[in-house]
Amino acid sequence: MQKQDPYAALRFKEFNIFLIVRFFLVFGWSMQFMVIEWQVYQITGDPMSLAYIGLAEAIPAISMALLAGHIVDQREKRNLLLTCIALFSIISLGLFLLTWPEVVGDWSQNTVLFCIYILVFFGGFLRSFFGPTIFSLVALLVPKKIYPNAATWSSSTWQMASILGKTFAGFTIYWIGVHYSLCIIFGMVVLSFGLLSLIPKKPILNPKIGEPVWESLKEGINFVRNEPSVLGALTLDMIAVLFGGAVALLPIFATDILGVGALGYGFLSAATSVGAILTMLVTAYIPITKNAGMKLLVAIFGFGICIIIFGLSEIFWISLIALFFSGVTDGVSMVIRQTILQLKTPDEMRGRVAAVNSMFVGSSNELGAFESGLAAKLIGTVPAVVFGGTMTLLTVVTTGLVSPSFRKLDLTKDVEEHQEYQGAKKV
Repeated sequence: MQKQDPYAALRFKEFNIFLIVRFFLVFGWSMQFMVIEWQVYQITGDPMSLAYIGLAEAIPAISMALLAGHIVDQREKRNLLLTCIALFSIISLGLFLLTWPEVVGDWSQNTVLFCIYILVFFGGFLRSFFGPTIFSLVALLVPKKIYPNAATWSSSTWQMASILGKTFAGFTIYWIGVHYSLCIIFGMVVLSFGLLSLIPKKPILNPKIGEPVWESLKEGINFVRNEPSVLGALTLDMIAVLFGGAVALLPIFATDILGVGALGYGFLSAATSVGAILTMLVTAYIPITKNAGMKLLVAIFGFGICIIIFGLSEIFWISLIALFFSGVTDGVSMVIRQTILQLKTPDEMRGRVAAVNSMFVGSSNELGAFESGLAAKLIGTVPAVVFGGTMTLLTVVTTGLVSPSFRKLDLTKDVEEHQEYQGAKKV
């Protein structure tokens, strides 16, 4: 049995194009989130205004998730993703125009804020389609035997793009301001549309085209509920993202607690990116499928510790280190979870399972922003972050105690069943 090829998925041209498209999309979306959060906080100075941003996106994303999963499983994936990108470009263009003085003129601040929240709200509907469509498309670009490797590269690209986008946002706000930062985002979205057009349309693998919506949704929900590894991974990551949403409060830390301004805001986000990038490099060479359950528990526990340290720190370099290791641990968690989903999900159900995943984890980013903003308003910024980290730790300990099967989860056998090896296996 030959050594695993860390670049197996990268040997497929379409998958490489997909990774670039995904990087631009996630980078742009993450950058947009941070730029808008900064702009809104500068306008209001109120932590609740940050909470409302998360809530405005989470409500439609969660309410539409299951229906979006059903639609994705019924449609051709490449064209559906192109449609999503086109709509995303309209939202990013709208936000760009809202920060252009020549366009908004004498509009009141409340009017501008209302329009921002409206665009964020419609972005939430769009988010409900992005996750299931991208997750389903991956399975059509590479052979099943290299799904684990593709999952590692795809999730690592997501992680790197997400955090680099947030980092770049802080620096561009400092260098060129909010308005031109949003212009860069619009350009990246348009570029991703052009690149995705290079990938041809893909077949629809669902044999139940035209299946009633309710039957389709029930089948997807039952699969997640009856697959302990999938349910456990999603639940753990949801709690970590929901209560560990310190990133949503970075504008407050940078401005009011650490006093480092927009430039420091960029460095705080950069610390997380460095951790995530290192994780990507390591997991491409060293598979983390052996004892995956225990590794996931340890990673999320470590994430909670980092969030608590960050919340308590009043020293800039300690905050940087804490965020660096939060990126490392979050990156490990992301790779393991995506590997579990890719290996355990049947092709015809990928849209619906990814939709449940987006409800558990994807929308938790926005709900986490709301929870963090609300908690910061009620009990203060530092206690809110410490509370979130503590809840993450308690969830990990509880899961480890009540679910021995999840602690013992090992994906090595699943990987061996799908992994391509040099030479034939002996029977």
